[in-house]
Amino acid sequence: MTEPVTQVIETGGAHLARGLAKVEARLREIAAAAGEPVAGWAGDTIAAGGKRLRPLLVLLAAGDDSPAAVRAAAAVELVHAATLVHDDVLDSAPLRRGRPTVWSTAGRDAAIVTGDHLFARAFSELVANDDVVQIRSLSRASSSLASGELLQRADAWDTAVTVERYLERCELKTARLFEAACDLGELSAGSGDAPVLGAFGRRVGLAFQILDDVLDVTGPPERTGKHRGADLLDGTVTLPLILAGFEDLDLRAITTPAQAEAVCDRIAASGALERSRERALVYVDEAKRALPEGMPTAQRRAFELVADGVVERYS
Repeated sequence: MTEPVTQVIETGGAHLARGLAKVEARLREIAAAAGEPVAGWAGDTIAAGGKRLRPLLVLLAAGDDSPAAVRAAAAVELVHAATLVHDDVLDSAPLRRGRPTVWSTAGRDAAIVTGDHLFARAFSELVANDDVVQIRSLSRASSSLASGELLQRADAWDTAVTVERYLERCELKTARLFEAACDLGELSAGSGDAPVLGAFGRRVGLAFQILDDVLDVTGPPERTGKHRGADLLDGTVTLPLILAGFEDLDLRAITTPAQAEAVCDRIAASGALERSRERALVYVDEAKRALPEGMPTAQRRAFELVADGVVERYS
């Protein structure tokens, strides 16, 4: 079966493949320019970056692989990479996508410095586009990421967290950066019109986070690079746990991977995973309906494939 990202690239146009290649090259250049040892840590983090969904959204929204679009795409990915490094510090995570984290190999201070460097370089990259609206968009998304992380820390270990509170956290921690990716793509194209694709990005981001939380329950480790139930072990309350209704569960008593996997089995048996997926599918449908009328057919189809690919990834 063709990978969802490959389908998007084949459908959306040759500029997507060219643009992603340029983004990869630019990310490598940015990491190397830091000098050792930060260059090594930043390079390892970027190399473990996954499917590059956020840069893909930038390029798809831009409709081209212009230098401005490539800079915007690289900036969004640098912010994303920075948050991953900082998350690993907060979670004491030994692995990220199956690879050792900066925190585990070089320590807390090195990871913090690496994340800070990536954040700084994101805005340094974007400023070259000479557009204060783009900088403001990425700045708002970055502030939202921090707010979402604070909410998650405040909610840790609390099984009475509501669905509404959880969704607010997802909006801040994940959806706002997806929204910014779409906005930056449109802005980098320089049409002069107010961006409209952010609504698509925001809803896809919500679906992405919900399904990512489902995957933490379902695994398998060879796919996620971590044990099932990693969220349970660090006290993160996600939608599957909320919908399972285990309010009397003492998360602090879950201290081993085996205990976490046992709770994952209970969550699966409750039907909460199916209900979580249904919620995500609603957002996917809303994302597709948020696409503006008059969009070129190939571009529209590529955006729809992005939305469908978020679901397919977790099927």
